[in-house]
Amino acid sequence: MNFPEDKYPLQEESYQIIGICMEIHNILGNGMLEIVYKDAIEYEFTKNNIPYEREKKYEVNYKGTILPHFFYADFVVFDNIILEIKAQRGIIDEHYKMVLNYLSISKCKLGLIINFGDNSLITKRLIN
Repeated sequence: MNFPEDKYPLQEESYQIIGICMEIHNILGNGMLEIVYKDAIEYEFTKNNIPYEREKKYEVNYKGTILPHFFYADFVVFDNIILEIKAQRGIIDEHYKMVLNYLSISKCKLGLIINFGDNSLITKRLIN
């Protein structure tokens, strides 16, 4: 099923990412540390020739000055998707706020929050 690009940007790319995460969740289950899921995602991205950057640093420019604190996005995939990985029960407001900040600073079109911490994989999409 196809949706309009403005309401559902980067459909194919997000389906590919979510599919990889579903496979990882099926194999590893829940209960692992976040870093283990990130390592598995990196393995799958490399194996599938998916362009990504891990722990991408974003500086905050305030009135022409770069502030001393910055953000690290877990992954930037296809140069336009922020991918945040969680491994805990539920997704909380702080996760949404963090990804919205990343989207604002990075100018990426789409943010995905993927949570491996429950019995079923939880995915949330945020559009910039």
